[in-house]
Amino acid sequence: MTEAVTPPSPLDPPPLPPEKPGAAAGAITPEDIRDGAVVALLVGLAGLLLGLLWVWLAPRVQYVSNGEAVFLRDSESEARIASDGTFFLLSLGLGVLSAVGTFLWRRAGGVPLVIGLGLGAVFGALVGWRFGLWLGPSSDLVAAAKAAGKGIPFDAPLELLAHGALLAWPMTAVLLHLGLTALWSPREPDPEPVHGWSGYYQAPPPAGSASSAPETPRA
Repeated sequence: MTEAVTPPSPLDPPPLPPEKPGAAAGAITPEDIRDGAVVALLVGLAGLLLGLLWVWLAPRVQYVSNGEAVFLRDSESEARIASDGTFFLLSLGLGVLSAVGTFLWRRAGGVPLVIGLGLGAVFGALVGWRFGLWLGPSSDLVAAAKAAGKGIPFDAPLELLAHGALLAWPMTAVLLHLGLTALWSPREPDPEPVHGWSGYYQAPPPAGSASSAPETPRA
């Protein structure tokens, strides 16, 4: 007993090409994870530069002592707000530099690279904040007032009043890197079309076309 074999229809989809071994395992490779870790480490260490520049460029708030208490030398000074603004602008600049540098190093991008850039930028912002506080004037106002003397102004410790400025670096770096990757990263070539196949559906020929079967002559 033999089974009837149905010939393939031209409307059937073409067979799928065989999958490459390991293709279903995912596109993330150990090299991608290594590159992400390197980016996180380098960007995090750049936080030391942020703290150093913040101490150098931020305007200083000054106090003065009368021997019994410590007062602001200029109560209308906007140096505290300017200090936060300096940290914010420096974070934006480092975010741009880290995003551009990461893109130029690895144009293909990838999830591990973006994660490494974001984590490194968060760590770098925290390192820059704490390192700047450590490098700046002492937070012990009593000791600083005694060292300066009565009536002599002295610098107040650095403060970051707007803690939201800590997000400027990671947000700028990640968003800019994603934009650069979307615009200028190398793209994979489109798959070649299968010859003789133009789609999964083809409209039937019109009823009055020449391909219709001729009628049988009547007797």
